[in-house]
Amino acid sequence: MTAHQVTIKEDLMSQKILSAALCTVIAMLSLSSTGCIRPTMGPMLPIPIPVSPYVQDKKEREAWAHERYERVPILGPITAGGPARALDPPSDDEVMVAFEKARPISGGLPFLHEVQRNNVRIVKEKIADYVDPPRFVPMIGPAQLHHAHYKCTVYYTERTWVGWPIPYSFTDQDAMEVIYIDHNHFRMVGNVDTQPSTTY
Repeated sequence: MTAHQVTIKEDLMSQKILSAALCTVIAMLSLSSTGCIRPTMGPMLPIPIPVSPYVQDKKEREAWAHERYERVPILGPITAGGPARALDPPSDDEVMVAFEKARPISGGLPFLHEVQRNNVRIVKEKIADYVDPPRFVPMIGPAQLHHAHYKCTVYYTERTWVGWPIPYSFTDQDAMEVIYIDHNHFRMVGNVDTQPSTTY
C-alpha cells in the first residue's frame, strides 16, 4: 500500500467521523427542541417520553373536573330575613362526570368489549338544603357551611358488545343509576370587609 492510498483512507475516515459527529449534534438539537422531553441524564442529553392518548385524555378530564367542580366558593353573608339559597343545581356535565367515576366505560377493548350509553335522561331533585351554625374556620374566619344535597337519577340505554370468544351484543333498555351530589359552600358571617384589597 502506497503512502497516497493511506492518506486517502485517512481522509475518508476523518470525513466519516466528522459526518457522524455532525449527525449526533443535529439529533441532540432536535431532541432538545421537542415538547415531550425530560432531562433524565443531564441538560445536554434529554430523552423524549411519549404520552399515550389514553393518559392524556384522562389527565385532561381530571383537570376539567378539578377546575369546574372541585373548588368551593366562599359567598357573602346571608342577609337578615333573606332566604338562604344554595348554589345552582348540578349541571348535566357534572352529573355525567360523577356517573363516569362511578361506572366508567372508557378504556374498553375495541372489537372485544365495548360499552355504549344512549338516550340519556337526567332527573335532578334537591333532597336537603340547610345551613350550619356559625363557627370559626381557619384561613376564612367566622363562616357558616351551607349544605345542598341533590339526588340525580340517570336513565339511559346501555349497549354492550362482546367480540370474543363468542361474539354477541346485549342492550339494556331500562338502565338506571342514582348519583348523589353535594354542593357545600361557605358563607361569611358578620360585618365583612369586601374591599378590593381583601383576599376573598
